[in-house]
Amino acid sequence: MATTNDTVFFVSGIDTDVGKSVATGWLAKRWQDEGLSIITQKLVQTGSDRGSPDIALHRRLMGRHFLEDDEGLTAPAVYTYPCSPHLACELDHKTLPLETILQATQTLSDRYERVLVEGAGGIMVPLTRSLLTIDLIAKQKWPLIFVTSGKLGSISQTLLALEAVKTRGIQLHTLIFNDWHNHPDDVIDRDTFGYFAEFLKNQWPEAALLRCPRL
Repeated sequence: MATTNDTVFFVSGIDTDVGKSVATGWLAKRWQDEGLSIITQKLVQTGSDRGSPDIALHRRLMGRHFLEDDEGLTAPAVYTYPCSPHLACELDHKTLPLETILQATQTLSDRYERVLVEGAGGIMVPLTRSLLTIDLIAKQKWPLIFVTSGKLGSISQTLLALEAVKTRGIQLHTLIFNDWHNHPDDVIDRDTFGYFAEFLKNQWPEAALLRCPRL
């Protein structure tokens, strides 16, 4: 099934440590404060044996709880081992319930103006042995919100990812430069942000560039 693509936005990033959960919760709060009806969802949660810590972080940043959390719609697939979804499913002797996940996303999009779906790990992470996260985004035609940072190496990682995004015809909606990262270097940080601003101007002029503050 294909979910509504004018309300659902997918949040991914350069790697598992770029702070996607912080950026997702921060953007949700920002849109919420602008008067939009918005909820977040974790596509697949790994490394947990009860609920989604990423959803819990979103709620702390948004300052509210949703009944949909209690319904299981915002974290429909949770696995215990902290690894890629394809392996986490196998270690728990389960298969990824993709149709159930997408139905939950559709239900959320029927109830809210916007749904932010946070992925697990980086954009090329395998959900199953035969399905990459980026290919699910392309198939669902979800606009992408991509999280990067000013740490050394992020330019190359970001450009490689966005090259793959463009190849698959995915819309880049927003690039979030996340100030939540380890061992920042002010010189590299400033230059990297400026580089991304110029890159978007030339390559993705329709995309927004936002800076998520250190929270």
